[in-house]
Formats: sequence, C-alpha cells, structure tokens
Amino acid sequence: MVESASLDQAAGQQLLSAVSAQAGFPQGSREWADFERRFHRYFPDLARLFQSLYGSRPDFQEQLETLVLEAALSWKDRPADLKQIDAERESDSDWFQSNRMLGGVCYVDRYAADLDGVRARIPYFKELGLTYLHLMPLFLAPEPLSDGGYAVSSYREVNPKLGTMEQLRDLAAKLRANGISLVVDFIFNHTSNEHEWARRAGTGDPRFSDYYWIFPDRTMPDAFEQNVREIFPEDHPGSFVQLPDGRWVWATFHTFQWDLNYSNPEVFRAMAGEMLFLANQGVDILRMDAVAFIWKQLGTTCENLPEAHALLRAFNAVCRLAAPSLLFKSEAIVHPDEVALYIDPAECQISYNPLQMALIWEALATRDASLLAQALERRHNIPAGTSWVNYVRSHDDIGWTFADEDAAELGINGFDHRRFLNSFYVNRFPGSFARGVPFQDNPRTGDCRISGTTASLCGLEDGSAEAIRRVLLAHSVAFSTGGIPLLYLGDEVGQLNDYDYALEDGHGADSRWVHRPQFPAERYANRNDPSTPEGAIFAGLRKMTAVRAATPELAGTRLIPFRTNNPGVLGYQRPGDGSGILALANFSDGPQVISAETLSGFRADAVDLFTGQPVRIKEGIVLRPQDYAWLKVVPETHAGS
Repeated sequence: MVESASLDQAAGQQLLSAVSAQAGFPQGSREWADFERRFHRYFPDLARLFQSLYGSRPDFQEQLETLVLEAALSWKDRPADLKQIDAERESDSDWFQSNRMLGGVCYVDRYAADLDGVRARIPYFKELGLTYLHLMPLFLAPEPLSDGGYAVSSYREVNPKLGTMEQLRDLAAKLRANGISLVVDFIFNHTSNEHEWARRAGTGDPRFSDYYWIFPDRTMPDAFEQNVREIFPEDHPGSFVQLPDGRWVWATFHTFQWDLNYSNPEVFRAMAGEMLFLANQGVDILRMDAVAFIWKQLGTTCENLPEAHALLRAFNAVCRLAAPSLLFKSEAIVHPDEVALYIDPAECQISYNPLQMALIWEALATRDASLLAQALERRHNIPAGTSWVNYVRSHDDIGWTFADEDAAELGINGFDHRRFLNSFYVNRFPGSFARGVPFQDNPRTGDCRISGTTASLCGLEDGSAEAIRRVLLAHSVAFSTGGIPLLYLGDEVGQLNDYDYALEDGHGADSRWVHRPQFPAERYANRNDPSTPEGAIFAGLRKMTAVRAATPELAGTRLIPFRTNNPGVLGYQRPGDGSGILALANFSDGPQVISAETLSGFRADAVDLFTGQPVRIKEGIVLRPQDYAWLKVVPETHAGS
C-alpha cells in the first residue's frame, strides 16, 4: 500500500510490483520496462498533485493506487503503432513547433457529411498542406440541442450520424499515415444530462450524484452564486438549474450541461480513463474545453483557481505514464494574463491565442495596429516547449478579450472601444465593410459578440479586391508570428455567411451557425482559378504555407518586437542564426512608408521571401494598402560576419 504521496524508493517499488502483477505484464517485457521508467520520472509529481487535491479524503491512497493501475492497463492496451509514435516524439519533443505545421478545423457533418467523407478529403488536406486536423465535437450528444456537440453523452461513442468509433480509429490511422495529427475536443468541465452518469444521478443514485454538484435545496447554490457570474443568462439565470425531483444541479453553460465535481477523486479517475481511451484510438491532441471553470470553491468566482492548474498537471502526469505523446491544447477565453497561466509543458503544451485573433480584427476595423503591436511585444512569448495556435476565425464568436489596462496605455477606453467594435462588425457603423451578425446582442447596453465567416467579416460579399487583401493580410499575421497556424476550413476559399442557419432545427437561437456553413463545393471548384476571389485567396494562402515551410526562422514561437514608427503598419521579427525575418503588415487603406531610418538597424540588402527578389531597405519600404511582406534581413551587427 502507498503510505504517503511522497513515496520513498521502497514504497514506489512496492506499488510498481503490485501494479505489474495486477496488470499482468510479462516478466522482463519491453512495454513494462518503458512504463517503469516513466513511472519513476512522473509518478512523484502525480502523487504530489493528487495529494494536494484529495489528500484530506480517507480514500486518497486507494484512489491513487487504482489510478496508477488503470494507467498501466491502458498502456498495456495501447496499440503498437501508437507506442512507436510515443517513442519518436519522446526524442523529438518539439515536433509540433515545426514551421511545416498547418492546422485545419471543421465540423464533420457540415464539411464532409461523415467520417468516411473526411477520409475521402485527405488528398485535399495534403494539397492544402495540413499536418493537423481538428474535428469539432463528434461524440454522442442530445438532439437537437447539443451546444454544437459540447454537451457530451458519451466519450466512447461517435454520433451515429457521423460514424462509429471504429471509423474514427481508422481515420486517425489514415491521417497519421499521411502526416496529419488528429485533434478532438475533450469536454471535461461537464457532460450532457443524457450521459449515463447524469442519468443515474438524476434517479438519485448517491454514487453518481456525487459526480456532479447537486444540492437538495437553494442554500448552497445561493451561497455559490454570491460570487459566480452568469455565463448564458438568456438560457437560465445563475449557475444552477432545478431537477424534476426538486434538487439543484450546477450548469455553468446550458441547462442540459451539468458540471462535473472534481472534488471527488472518482471523477478524476473516470475522466482520466476517458482521456486515455481516446488517446488509444489514435488522437494526438486533446482540446481541453473550458479549462477556466473546472474547479469550484465556495467564496470564489470558481474561475481560474489554482486547483484548475493542479488538475491539468495531474491529468498530464497520468498521460505521460500511459499515452506519453498526447498533447493538451487549452481553450481559455479569459483575461490575457489568465490565458498565459495555462501554457506550460506540464499543463497545456499548446494554446489558442484569442488575444491575437481579436486584435487582428480590431486592427482591421481601426486601420491602426497599435494594440496588436503592444500585445505581440508584451504577451506573445511563452515558455520553451509550448506553442500558440494562431487563428483568424474559429467555430466560436469573437469576443474582445484585450485587457483594459493595456488599452488605457494607448489612450483607449476599453468599454467604449468594445462598443465601437461590436457596432463596426455588425454593420451598424457608417462606412463599415463588415457583414457580421451579433451574438447575444443587448441593444440597451450595446454589448454583443460577433459571428461571421472571415470572408464576410472582411467584406467579401461584394467581391472586392480590398476584401481579398484583408483576408490574406489577417492570415499573414497568423502564419508568421510563431506557433501553429489554424484555418477554419472553408476560409481558404472565401466561404461566406450562411444566412439560412436559423431554418435548421436547434440553430435558430445561436447566430454562430452563420459562420459554420455547409461545404461550399462551388467555391472549392474555383480554388485553382486566381481570377476568382476564392482562387486568389487559395493561392495566397498556399504561397504563405510554402514560404513558411521553407523558412526555418518561422519555426517555434519566439518573436522580437519591431516598431515601425507608423501606427498603420505592424512589424515584428522572427530571429534566426545570424539573420532573421522581418514581417510587416499594412492595416491601413492607403500606401504606407517604413522609413530608411526605421530600417537602419539592418543591412541594406534584404530578400522578399514571396518573390525571392532583393529589396533595398536602406531606401525605405512602401507597402500598398492591406499589403504584407516577409523579408529576410541581417542585423548590422552581423554585417561583417
């Protein structure tokens, strides 16, 4: 038996021997030797974290021992080809920071009908250059109200409209054979009210009632709601909903999404088991949904608590034992300082970059890159061994997540600026080019968030050249700032809003479906015709992908600020060995000059990576409206080398 979380060597070996016997590993086997090696490396952290979360419980030791046994059994069941991937990535732990990484994301049903349809599109993914494919929630969920699949009824059953778990496993293998990693959502803050655990909790089963935050009356809900904010007040007031038997269950988001109770170690073990099951199907990366909300504590906001980080680290330690190449991607749409706290090799190795995304749109609206430049200077660089996922649009709405204190330094009132941006992007501001749709609009306060495809938000509904340039300009930033560029599939051919979304069952109250259209076959058919808007966008993005893949300086995430001394032009450097890349992006509607004095820190001869031609930067540079440039430069300090 484990005597304490701080195991000495003898106690650790005792636990290992017990696990080996119970799991039935062959004596002297390679797979057991691998597990034993990782146990000695990662178990001390797991035990410490588990004790910090559950050490006050009388069943702490038993729960920890059972968790290790379950991890060992999962490792034993892990397919040989995935163990080979584990070994390869252990020796190349920065594989996901390659300059050849390119992500794509889609809804299976809307983009390809089903999993077999996704498989049939692998040749196109190769044409596009994808190395990472994120399939939006595809597991069993309530119909028609499923919150886009984020109300999970089973982590081990694919939505039958999309296929089966066997088809998902086969798809993962086919993607892997083509150099494409599979990413799926792991919705671990909550389940749907139709999950087996929730059904049993709903009948009053005491074991499964303790899987959720369920109370007999309003006493504890009222106490929690003193400090907890409402997330979807139009769905239900507060954070709790009443069950038919009179009890109250925590539902942060929708009434049919019940929050899991991670103060119960059995819930941790159960969710670790679901995580390892998906890893053994061939999933490479789990998008960890709503990470800010996973731990509850009375008297707090129940967001971004220290225990949320401990949970993520403990899940990581379990995965290092049983699925060592699995990565976590954090989804935290919170204050930028809080987003950064989840990015760590021992927590979430990759993370969405919501601040950069929001400020790209802010710069397009204002024609001023100052806030975006400030964010790159102040908030872009993250720990070694981690990476941003940089995107222009996702499945979700756009919220203006910049920090008010950052804006204030530039003389911007955050509240007023958000109202302006909301007005601009839903075409309520004179002269706006955007054709967005409000999400959760409140006309009284002017508050809302923004729905719309990249193309429609850039004004492509009129087919203008300016709109095409805006689309490419926005992506030039996502492709060059460092990290994994992520395309919402359809954006690469200028897919427009689907204004008929409200006619679909269950979608009428959620305007985000306007930017989740069906596969635009006619636009894809034009992708190789550069005289069309879709062809021009596709060619531009393919060129960015090719240039990025050929430019070692664009690997990783490290970025050095570069002040252009022109508010309309964003600048930054990606350092290399004796040289670097200077990226420039003109967000204004007119030609802009970067002066020779501003560029005086570089040698005279630069190279334009898109044309391969020399550029005499000592004479200054002129960027056309909505234009961008990636220049290979050598600092003057290296001029004699």
